[in-house]
Amino acid sequence: MGGFLKSSIAKKFAMALSGLFLVFFLLQHFTINFTSVFGPGLFNQWSHFMGTNFFVQALLQPILILGIIFHFVMGFILEYHNRRARPVKYKKFNGSANTTWMSRNMIWTGLVVLAFLGLHFYDFWFPEIAHKYIEVNPDDPSRYYPELVAKFQDPWRVILYVISFIFLSLHLTHGFSSSFQSVGWHSKNREWIRKSTVAFSIIIPLGFIFIAVFHYFNNV
Repeated sequence: MGGFLKSSIAKKFAMALSGLFLVFFLLQHFTINFTSVFGPGLFNQWSHFMGTNFFVQALLQPILILGIIFHFVMGFILEYHNRRARPVKYKKFNGSANTTWMSRNMIWTGLVVLAFLGLHFYDFWFPEIAHKYIEVNPDDPSRYYPELVAKFQDPWRVILYVISFIFLSLHLTHGFSSSFQSVGWHSKNREWIRKSTVAFSIIIPLGFIFIAVFHYFNNV
């Protein structure tokens, strides 16, 4: 039992660290994307830097992809162990007594986010890889903004993005704050951390929704 407990704690700790890492990336990604609402200039500059810098491409990008894979695989493992550890079937377990809806449905909100990541990779990452390494097109530092705007001309794609970011907000509302608790930051600042993470979990997804909706209506 002690070995399982230690293993479970270690898994939750690793899950929390990977989640905090992905939150940092999400903030960086949002900051760059938000510059697109002001026009192509700054957005193209930042996107070109991120897309051509050797350190970003050769080191940070592989770490990010591995971080995403690790986070979701660890999430599935923890969900599996949690279900096995319950003494009664989940349908008989009164989970709402001491937990929130978000905490009980992290696996489902996470699956929606994972599906969205697949769409996002299909829209942007795969074309970028093909552009640079398969088609070997000449470098054009001004191409990023038109490519972004073109993706948000399809109303169904915009709707999918909006729904996905709503689920991301639900996922973050519980996951972000619980990550601090899992790594041991649950002292007298716990309430401040909870409020800050909830604010982040609402504002950043709303910001991404604004970007998609803005480019759709601005270029109809």
